[in-house]
Amino acid sequence: MKFIRRIYDWMGSKAHSRHGLVWLFALFFIEASVFIVPVDPLLILFCVEHRKKSFFFATLATIASVLGGIAGYMIGYLLWDTVGARLVDLLISQATFQTVVARYELYQAWAVLLGAFTPIPYKAVTISAGFCKLSIVPFIIYSIIGRGARFFLVAGAIYAWGARIKVFIDKYFNYLVIAFTLILVLSCLVLKG
Repeated sequence: MKFIRRIYDWMGSKAHSRHGLVWLFALFFIEASVFIVPVDPLLILFCVEHRKKSFFFATLATIASVLGGIAGYMIGYLLWDTVGARLVDLLISQATFQTVVARYELYQAWAVLLGAFTPIPYKAVTISAGFCKLSIVPFIIYSIIGRGARFFLVAGAIYAWGARIKVFIDKYFNYLVIAFTLILVLSCLVLKG
């Protein structure tokens, strides 16, 4: 918990940094493709510190996250030829893989929307969408909707209730980390099947 708390505090210091917007954009971009630590607390801190700019920060976070999602998509897309086919041959049959891809394509909207909005790691959605070579235009549209809804919900809550949310987070930080971790683990277990 102390490690996560240090990251949270470090992110909080970026809200007052001269290059704060660059940090916000960069961390949301990286989180969508490779970064493990969720960056939602950074958006919360920025919105609490500059409440009137909450929707601007949500817009910036959405743009950065979707661009990072496109980068994650390209990682998955480009790795198919070098790693993907061999990996599929080692783990499952081509027929099984094609069935999975067909299901992914059938439910692409739901997969991307849920992955973009829920605690399911978005990078898993972005990389696997590229790996399965899903159409990129719908992927971008669903990412904008899902990520935008998530970030604007956070910004709207802070705009409405202000610093009380930060006090709540500070007071119950350890419990919130445990709850978020449980939700993340359960989401991953559900995805595994």
